[in-house]
Amino acid sequence: MSDQNVHKAGFTSSGITGGSLASSMMSEEARASGGGVHSGGPTATLQEMGARGSTHSSGFTSSGISGGSKASQMMSQEAISHGGGTPRGGTTSTVQSI
Repeated sequence: MSDQNVHKAGFTSSGITGGSLASSMMSEEARASGGGVHSGGPTATLQEMGARGSTHSSGFTSSGISGGSKASQMMSQEAISHGGGTPRGGTTSTVQSI
């Protein structure tokens, strides 16, 4: 995942851009969790990357998710919460696609 793609998705050093994929993700995550976005969740993680200007070492790569990375931890947590699999269109697959 490149820094450019994270910024194009709306995760920037100035915050989440209104009307962007980032704002849609934030809205969906907030609704799913009862009104807030959790620290360490996908939206917060991507925003942190966008604010720092660095996606290096996140584990989301063009070859897939790197084992032992932050990305693999996110994927594992999502799979557990969905009974063993990461749903198509879910947060991990959305972040990976970015």
